[in-house]
Amino acid sequence: MQTDIFDKIRKSSGGPIGQYREKADGYFAFPKLEGELGPHMRFNGSDVLCWSLNNYLGLANHPAIRKADAEGAAKWGLAYPMGSRMMTGQTALHEELERRLAAFEKKEAAFLFNFGYQGILSTIDSLVSRHDVIVYDAEAHACLLDGIRLHIGSKYKFRHNDAQDCDRVLARATAETEKSGGGILVITEGVFGMTGALGILDQIVALKKKYNFRFLIDDAHGFGVMGPHGRGTSEHFGVMDGVDLYIGAYAKSMAIIGGFVAADKDIIDFLRYNMRSQIYAKSLPMPIVEGCLKRLEIIDSPEGDALRAQLWKVTRRLQEGFREMGLDIGPAEACVTPVHVKAGVNQASNIAVALREEYHIFCSVVIYPVIPPGMVIFRIIPTAAHSMEDVERTLAAFRDIQSRLSSGEFDKDMPDMALIK
Repeated sequence: MQTDIFDKIRKSSGGPIGQYREKADGYFAFPKLEGELGPHMRFNGSDVLCWSLNNYLGLANHPAIRKADAEGAAKWGLAYPMGSRMMTGQTALHEELERRLAAFEKKEAAFLFNFGYQGILSTIDSLVSRHDVIVYDAEAHACLLDGIRLHIGSKYKFRHNDAQDCDRVLARATAETEKSGGGILVITEGVFGMTGALGILDQIVALKKKYNFRFLIDDAHGFGVMGPHGRGTSEHFGVMDGVDLYIGAYAKSMAIIGGFVAADKDIIDFLRYNMRSQIYAKSLPMPIVEGCLKRLEIIDSPEGDALRAQLWKVTRRLQEGFREMGLDIGPAEACVTPVHVKAGVNQASNIAVALREEYHIFCSVVIYPVIPPGMVIFRIIPTAAHSMEDVERTLAAFRDIQSRLSSGEFDKDMPDMALIK
């Protein structure tokens, strides 16, 4: 008997996350932060200290950035240029941004993405054909996984950040491609955005001495932040030459939409003519391109060095403070700082409400299925705009929360969200 797709959806629980929609919508899911972007905003009618913005260098409200964005919008409007890059959306400024990004990443060429997620997905899809094999980290981001799913050939994952297992999988992939005549693409992240762990870039590059493969990294959380000059996690590890395809996103350190891939010129030329997400999509609007040029100028300057220094000062003190009080933040080495709490959904909800309504601290709450059941992550994202007073206030709040959790105060039923919203 045929089923109506809509009927099937209406009868479902809503999916792993959607099952919580009625209680979570508007508060835990799709919350509305208001006011000027920065560490201090408004939520649910109150002023809150916000730790949930991917605004690492504080550029979202930087005066020079706001000025460049406003002038770009006034000069060009939001429509210019019309059409895809290949058809009518090519401009000298798009090319200039690509040249500067390539130079910054010490690659021959770069290509802009309208959206980081779509760009990554489409890059992977363009690079590999049916006889090629993809080898990837088991905890790769959803955008990488979606790109990998498009591949009609073999794809093998290795245990998260496990170089020995990566070696094992590469041996299997090598045996297969020696028979098929295909190639191997290894994929991982520079920084894992949920845990703050760094990818094992140096160990994977070292495997090039043993195996023949090309290496792609998604460095969304590393670009502009990691390394002495902010060139990313590949610079941090000193393996920029060993990373064949470097993908950066603007949404984190640049605080704007979009992204790019940097590689050898002939590879970028191939991608320009084969990436469906760019061929069939409108070109990145000119105000965003101009805004990105200004952002890159700041990132690659003494001011950028100072902003990174402040960011790391805030990050290190936060991570040190959490570890001192015995809270589990896992292998966090980058700026993303997840506070792991052994708690159920009800406990997590009560803790989050207490943080937001009593302590006036806003941070994102992550539960199963994003992470294993029985655990909750309160995800803290430091920025250069945060102060040390913000840090100490947050550490004090979590110290208090830790005590209240131990006493069983948060074991009650999930709060009635209708009374809080």
